Amino acid sequence: MSLQPLIEIRNLKKVYQVPGGEVVALDGISLRIEKGEIYGIIGMSGAGKSTLIRCMNKLDIPNDGQILIDGQDILAMNGKQLMAARRKMSMIFQQFNLLMQKTVARNVRYPLEIAGVPKNKANARVKELLKLVELESKADAYPIQLSGGQRQRVAIARALASNPEVLLCDEATSALDPMTTQSILTLLQDINKRLGITVVLITHEMAVIRQICSRVAILDGGSIAEEGTVDDVFVHTRSAAGKRLFGILPSEEDDTVLDVDALRIVFDGGKETQPIIAELVKACGVEVNILSADVKRLNGKSYGQMMIEMPKDPQICQQVIAYLTVQGLTVKEVHV
Repeated sequence: MSLQPLIEIRNLKKVYQVPGGEVVALDGISLRIEKGEIYGIIGMSGAGKSTLIRCMNKLDIPNDGQILIDGQDILAMNGKQLMAARRKMSMIFQQFNLLMQKTVARNVRYPLEIAGVPKNKANARVKELLKLVELESKADAYPIQLSGGQRQRVAIARALASNPEVLLCDEATSALDPMTTQSILTLLQDINKRLGITVVLITHEMAVIRQICSRVAILDGGSIAEEGTVDDVFVHTRSAAGKRLFGILPSEEDDTVLDVDALRIVFDGGKETQPIIAELVKACGVEVNILSADVKRLNGKSYGQMMIEMPKDPQICQQVIAYLTVQGLTVKEVHV
């Protein structure tokens, strides 16, 4: 990690006053987001995700804490300083927030008009952005004539108009169907790689985090339940919130439901494409009875576990364990 992250959140707290008491939306959140990464923030409804992202550009004002952008505390800014900081952090919303009475081109040009960019220069920028999001042919269309995915592409183009350093995505794909979601996530990855823009992605969907994020924080009840690389958090999920969302490896308590002795084979990302069980059958000349399997793909690698019935012959059992171990897999004997 760099000495100074692009975004650093320190002990952020947000409390809403409600009739009869208060709701603690954020309870001491601290995060570091590095320049150029795609950082995911995931949690169930009410975990505090949207409050956090709205605090990051001061759309919502926290009660305590700091949000440093390039070392400058955005919460201490006002006036011109805040406007300049917000231009560095564009936001994409779940419901697109387009101007329905303006064409696609006018929607994308709108922030440039507000910033006073000359018309010819703004038009050139709009054309460039519509090409980036593959909507050049829709410049004169209105949002009502577009699909949900196309509307989100317009919103992304508009968000990029001011050449931001950070793209804040608040449930940007949750209103879209799975196929459209894939295309939007691919577009965000392309923007991240091509333009070097840091992406902060708020979601409640495990598949979104798995597809494009490098690191992830799990929010639960306004606090961070755990945080780390996506691979590490998925494979070594420690918190109850994390296990509810995307624990890849079932807990060892699941072993107790077995009614025969078994071998627990753990896939921890070391094997990508090899047909392990088929090769085991050929190499050891044994029949394999698969009792259960929960194996998922993440970043082109296999994670999870498989339970197979333990061979009755101790010598064959040791041969099977030795073979799987040599293949780089973790094997554990489970006795009923």
